[in-house]
Amino acid sequence: MSSRTAPTREQLARWQKRDCARCGRHAFVAAWWPDGQVCRSCCDRALRIRGRCPGCGVDRALPGIRSVGERQSVCADCAGFTVSYHCARCGHEGKLHAARLCSRCTFSDHLTKLLDDGTGQIRPALVPLVEHLLAMDKPLSGLTWLYPRKGQDRAPSDLLRELGRGDIELTHEAFHALQPWRAAAHLQELLMACGVLPAVDKQICSMERWLITHFAAIPNPEHAQLVRRFVTWEVMPRLRTRAERKPLTPAIRRHASDQVKQATLFLEWLDDRGLTLSTCGQAAIDTWYVEHNHHARTGLRPFLLWCISGKLTSRFRLPSAVIRPATPLPQHDRIALLGRLLTDDDQPLRSRAAAVIVLLYAQPLTRVVRLTVDDVIQDGDQILLRLGQPPSPVPGPAADILLRWIDQRTNMNTATNRNSRWLFPGRRAGQPIHPETLGAQVKALGVPTVPARVGAIHQHVLDMPAPVVADALGYHHVTTTKIATQVTATWNRYVAARSPSGWTPPTRDS
Repeated sequence: MSSRTAPTREQLARWQKRDCARCGRHAFVAAWWPDGQVCRSCCDRALRIRGRCPGCGVDRALPGIRSVGERQSVCADCAGFTVSYHCARCGHEGKLHAARLCSRCTFSDHLTKLLDDGTGQIRPALVPLVEHLLAMDKPLSGLTWLYPRKGQDRAPSDLLRELGRGDIELTHEAFHALQPWRAAAHLQELLMACGVLPAVDKQICSMERWLITHFAAIPNPEHAQLVRRFVTWEVMPRLRTRAERKPLTPAIRRHASDQVKQATLFLEWLDDRGLTLSTCGQAAIDTWYVEHNHHARTGLRPFLLWCISGKLTSRFRLPSAVIRPATPLPQHDRIALLGRLLTDDDQPLRSRAAAVIVLLYAQPLTRVVRLTVDDVIQDGDQILLRLGQPPSPVPGPAADILLRWIDQRTNMNTATNRNSRWLFPGRRAGQPIHPETLGAQVKALGVPTVPARVGAIHQHVLDMPAPVVADALGYHHVTTTKIATQVTATWNRYVAARSPSGWTPPTRDS
């Protein structure tokens, strides 16, 4: 065997399992380093360490260790490596792929090949997408994203290839019918983030994508036409109007889809009994209300009101909507939870920061996830949180948690939220973390989000006038006034509770 074709020592080592010199795991080794044979996981982990080498003082990758006893990371030269980990194209030192290219150069080659429009060049309209993807701090995440997922026939790379050829139009409607829908939705949000597609509310896109499958699953064409009319003239216009004022929450979209589901189920219920909308009377409505629960009644009400206003049915009386208030968390339990969160450094910082905002300022998680780092204001030695006007002061221990979280925010290394200003960045392009995801993390700390928020707002209206609470915490004045009435916090009680000893209100004669 000639020297030109003879395998290297590292290649020979990959063909047999060994005990890794670093983690001790019995696996195929990826490299032969001065401290022994190292598995692929330890090799990749070591190449991600960067900083100033204590041996030569150069800022570079630190894959080696000075000595087994010290475990001090040093550069490849100081560790005595005989193999270079510099990219053959750009010279970046780190993990190498085929042709000894770094992750960023490899990712760039993959994107150029996938988005080729047939001329050997990237489709011109998609150049901003490529620039946006290549700017991520961890291009290895982009490479991983391209690979197919288990159980899926199509991968994101397939969508990019069709996008480059022009098989997928650059419109929102084209993405709604693509599969797998998660990869398509993520790609759609990336295209909006880099300006290729016009910005549309994420929940609107999600709703339109869901409607396609829902309409296709309705077996009766007449029912499908009626539900489509309800969606076109009632549900979607209301959602779009609301989205123009502020971003929609997942709960709002879910409530809208529930209305569509209940309308579909109601039409099937009528059909099973030989009825139609035109022959449906008060007796049928009363029977339906008796047979179904509160959730179904709430979801169907908008459809029935729309049918009455459009004269699709005769007029009938609907039972009044019932609002069930949540049970507040007792004040002593809320204070105990706050004390534990402010002192327990073993818990995740993200969920602690979110839970503190809920417990202190009575904020729903749908509003917490929309906060940005600009809402945390430093005014001299004081930290303020902008929830309304004026911004609310943050106590010292809670301020420390917020500032530490801002410095250690996650989900910032990929193309999705590389320059994100969200206080809680998500994994989707331009989006904060999902409220349900953050809610699960907060509940894992033992904090019941809804009772905690209700308990906090009840205590605030006991301590301050309702209009002041509304302005400071971003609530509507009517809401805080109703809460104040529920907890019997009238103006007379407020003044009396804070009056000096022996003070009596002045009378008209005085």
